Amino acid sequence: MIRNSRFEIRDFGKTYPCLQSRISNLESILHLVKTMNEPKTILIIDDDSDYVRANQALLESSGYKVRSALNGRDGLQLAKTLQPDLVLLDIMMSERTEGFFVLQEMRRVPALSATPVIVMSSIYSDEPAFRVDPEAGWLPANLFLAKPVEPARLLAEAKRLTSSPSEAITNSAGRR
Repeated sequence: MIRNSRFEIRDFGKTYPCLQSRISNLESILHLVKTMNEPKTILIIDDDSDYVRANQALLESSGYKVRSALNGRDGLQLAKTLQPDLVLLDIMMSERTEGFFVLQEMRRVPALSATPVIVMSSIYSDEPAFRVDPEAGWLPANLFLAKPVEPARLLAEAKRLTSSPSEAITNSAGRR
């Protein structure tokens, strides 16, 4: 007799713990294989709806599931619900520093703390003196890209950050 819900295996009144452990391991592997075949989910948080639509079309044509939010508050709530594989985040939205606060709050949420984040912003061209060093630790993103981002670069970075579990796990300083 095999009971899947409790992994209980009995044969003539005997229980076999070694088989229970192996069944549990096999189910874990099957779950991993199943999730590997599912498309990765990317959340875009940006107030420029045209830019969002263009990136959404690009990413969806490459097999990603894409959701979006047009402000930081909605984006943070959607991230908590969705738990995406990658977040593309603008900095200057309705407030000049809105994206900074979204990213800081994401890192405080356990379910989102290791989610890879690419900051895509025109802040470098709007504020030439402003530079963010990812290694500095005060803005824990995996990557910073200046808008407009080349489509090939965005796809390459999305693939890199969503394909390897080791790339997705970062410390609180955002170092890879």
